[in-house]
Amino acid sequence: MSDTEEPSSTGGAMKKNHNKYRRDKPWDNDEIDHWKIDPWKDEEDALPGGRLLEESSFATLFPKYRENYLRQVWPVVTKALDQHKIACELDLVEGSMTVRTTNKTTDPYVIMKARDLLKLLSRSIPVAQALKILRDEWVCDIVKIGGLVRNKERFIKRRQRLLGQDGSTLKALELVTGCYILVQGNTVSIMGENFQGLKQARQVVLDCMNNIHPVYHIKRLMIMKELAKDEKLKNEDWGRFLPKFGKKNVPRKKKPKVEKKVYTPFPPAQTPRKVDLQLETGEYFATEEARKAQKLHRKRAEAKQTSVARRQERETQDETAPAPKAKNKRLP
Repeated sequence: MSDTEEPSSTGGAMKKNHNKYRRDKPWDNDEIDHWKIDPWKDEEDALPGGRLLEESSFATLFPKYRENYLRQVWPVVTKALDQHKIACELDLVEGSMTVRTTNKTTDPYVIMKARDLLKLLSRSIPVAQALKILRDEWVCDIVKIGGLVRNKERFIKRRQRLLGQDGSTLKALELVTGCYILVQGNTVSIMGENFQGLKQARQVVLDCMNNIHPVYHIKRLMIMKELAKDEKLKNEDWGRFLPKFGKKNVPRKKKPKVEKKVYTPFPPAQTPRKVDLQLETGEYFATEEARKAQKLHRKRAEAKQTSVARRQERETQDETAPAPKAKNKRLP
């Protein structure tokens, strides 16, 4: 028998033990946070050669209505990027913003952060919030929702559903995911301090555009947030606690079927006038006294028919009269 195979408890099938010769590694420790991003330090993390070999640059266009705001806050943006040794430029003629590395730039990834800063500024995020993206722990995502719904009216309704009344749904989503969310035009900008909240917020936005209400996701995320605080249930399956929302077929009103009329090139027949009807019956040529007598005779005939019908109805009621109820005798 090989050293890496062991007999199974059920029968003669051999089960391999892959962890037989495995030794504990120094990084196999629960106290170590493998997702932690250490800040860049110029003294310790020096680049080979002391600087970047090539210049990197990114440019982003911005809409016309953001021009006045960007012109006012651009000194603040320039000052923040100078601390990271990144050069920036605002072109009002072409409507673009550009960032590029310099000879003094030491952090190779800060140019990506500067690129995200320009994207957030162009999507109407305030400069105080957008500058947080330059920190290592902050991440962002821009979800494009313009092409997810074809009908424009339906798109506006679903986008408003994401906001909620007075922004209540969006505020609840921000509290549950721990992210900053801004809906502007055909995009949704999301900023957060972890990728998990960013991923959850993106999924809610996409499902909202696919006609799934955000309230269902908010309920689910609230339960998951409370379960994460419990140490006993922290590493278990939460499927039994989470609600399951099934699709419901709501009956809709059926439109009445309108029968298509056969097309004829001829106009419809003209309705007869009162004079035409009198001509057909011969009443037109009668005198006024004869007309009154004919009208009186017609009324008497109708009254006679009505009286005969009522008399027959009373006779049938008398024949089928109910039997009298027996009176309850009092006991002595």
